[in-house]
Amino acid sequence: MLKGIHPLLGPDLLHAIRTMGHGDEIVIADANFPAASMGPKVVRADGVDALGITEAVLAHMPLDTFAAESAWRMEVVGDPLAVPEICVEFQALVTKLAGDFEVVPIERFAFYERSRKAAYIVATTEFRLYGNIILKKGVVQEQELYRV
Repeated sequence: MLKGIHPLLGPDLLHAIRTMGHGDEIVIADANFPAASMGPKVVRADGVDALGITEAVLAHMPLDTFAAESAWRMEVVGDPLAVPEICVEFQALVTKLAGDFEVVPIERFAFYERSRKAAYIVATTEFRLYGNIILKKGVVQEQELYRV
């Protein structure tokens, strides 16, 4: 254990978010997401839901303030205006921990294409459908480096 590090960040995930640079993206995926066939390195988070991992990542990783969009969720197939409860919860976490960012819905296959270009995919044990989010890493400011 380390002080000041969210307890759900295991060594592999901590390494992943530490090595990502400005503009890199990370996918936090539900249990049904085809993580292994997407291409990017997969970090396993078995036994943890997508909201818990999203909270852990956002506790340490800023979102990109230079981009028009920095967070995305998968649109509901056949009902693009629907917002599943887990997506409402994603939005609340992003707002609470990262600021005024909209979690933008994108069509399922567009979400898959974007995922193929991510730096990492975190495979969780989230069983709620549409429990997937992509986050774009921002810039860490000097004053954010050390917490006393």
